[in-house]
Amino acid sequence: MLVRRTYQFLIVYCIGLASLLGLKYALSLSDYVIPSIPLILETAEQVFSDYLRAAFSTLSVTVLGQIISIILAFSVGIAGRKSSWLGSFIRATAYNIQAYPIVALAPIIFILLGDGFLSRLLIASIICYFPLLLSVLGVMAAPVQEIEHFYQATGRMSWQLEVKIRAFENLSKLTTVISGSATLAMAGTIVAEFIAANAGIGYSIRTALYQSDLAKIFVALFLIGIIISLYQGLLENIGQWIIQKKLE
Repeated sequence: MLVRRTYQFLIVYCIGLASLLGLKYALSLSDYVIPSIPLILETAEQVFSDYLRAAFSTLSVTVLGQIISIILAFSVGIAGRKSSWLGSFIRATAYNIQAYPIVALAPIIFILLGDGFLSRLLIASIICYFPLLLSVLGVMAAPVQEIEHFYQATGRMSWQLEVKIRAFENLSKLTTVISGSATLAMAGTIVAEFIAANAGIGYSIRTALYQSDLAKIFVALFLIGIIISLYQGLLENIGQWIIQKKLE
């Protein structure tokens, strides 16, 4: 998974870069508008170590933000799985909170928490958690009739057992959603860093944008793609291992 994810990203990155370079030479654009390959390589040599540290700073926030969003999604999904008034209220509250765009909430977050680690973490969690919540709600609200009927008939059914049954029956779906949510967590972190943070690869991209230095942005995008490909591939490997253990 790790190798496949990485070379898939490299193919997409190279196609995108080649398209921009083709546009550059077709329109005779200067290196100031679209940098040439030698300029990109020279820039990469200058900023690679700094950008790599910034990318790992972003990754650390991404991982923590995703963990928080998974905990929130499962907590709300389990609490709101029933078709009761309380379950409906919990779901409606979660949906209404998500209706506010992050660009509207971000200024409030930065005013209250500043432009440091906590703001990046909170925004990453907010962006990542809602798709997870929808999947968890879908899984937890769908009974596994045959298995659940047996435990209900024998009087051994509890809410904990109900949750375990539904989670294990939909383990493949849940692991796929969790691994896919890594990209949302990374995107949320980069958005937070780009808006007002003072660290991370998103902050580096914002600085490069102010400098009109597209070569630095290309380097940053390359590192983002490589790191998220490796991280997502790792999550997929863990998911496959969990599924195999379940089948054994």
